[in-house]
Amino acid sequence: MNPQFGNGVNLFFDDLGPRAAAPVILIHGHPFNRTMWAPQTAALTAAGYRVITPDLRGYGESPVLAGKALLADLADDIAALLARLGIEQAVVGGVSMGGQIAMETRLRHPGLVRALVLSDTTPLPETEEGAKHRRELADRLLAEGMGPYAEEVIDKMLAPYNVTGMPEAAERVSAMMRATDPEGAAAALRGRAERPDYRPVLAGATEPCLVVVGADDVYTPVAEAEALHALMPHSVLAVIGRAGHLPGVEQPEAFNRALLEFLAGL
Repeated sequence: MNPQFGNGVNLFFDDLGPRAAAPVILIHGHPFNRTMWAPQTAALTAAGYRVITPDLRGYGESPVLAGKALLADLADDIAALLARLGIEQAVVGGVSMGGQIAMETRLRHPGLVRALVLSDTTPLPETEEGAKHRRELADRLLAEGMGPYAEEVIDKMLAPYNVTGMPEAAERVSAMMRATDPEGAAAALRGRAERPDYRPVLAGATEPCLVVVGADDVYTPVAEAEALHALMPHSVLAVIGRAGHLPGVEQPEAFNRALLEFLAGL
């Protein structure tokens, strides 16, 4: 756990594994923090990779900047962090919002991206209805705190059968959501309300990409992952059974197998 200056923001992050090894940066989703990647960090460092897992601004131990955090801001934070670490190129991966930040990083800082890992995410631009929902949710989180929201979405973040069948995982996910600062979550929601269309940049990408999706994800269903896979000329698709929106948490062994197989082929 280290504080690191990046793009005007003191990001907290873990930097594990051999410093000279191939670097992989994993970006958490909303409203979580870097600890969600613990199973992946353990597997990747055991396989000899260097793994960087930051807390995005407004999440985990990183400072909250009230207002609006555009995906461009969050991607620039990632780029600044890698620059301060002296990393010229990395595998950039993320889940959900983290996947969109990975896409934004590819858009804004293409030279940084050796390969992409896009888990349970969409390249589509925000709709007018979706933008309205995100702004209303931002206001609601500031008014109510994170507790009611966490309770409301737990069986969408995880497949419902995993909420009951994997109580430790469910509690871990719920605890991350409840611990998030509402101002940080609200700022990111307002930024995502302005999300652009990433399909043009992805369609022209020459880097390899691993597209991962939980078989029972209700937020970004398998059909959307298949469309993302079809869009990208150098991508592979891994559908993780018995998982919802967070397969890296719900089925870490299957997720890690897909990830390690992909990385081994780079």
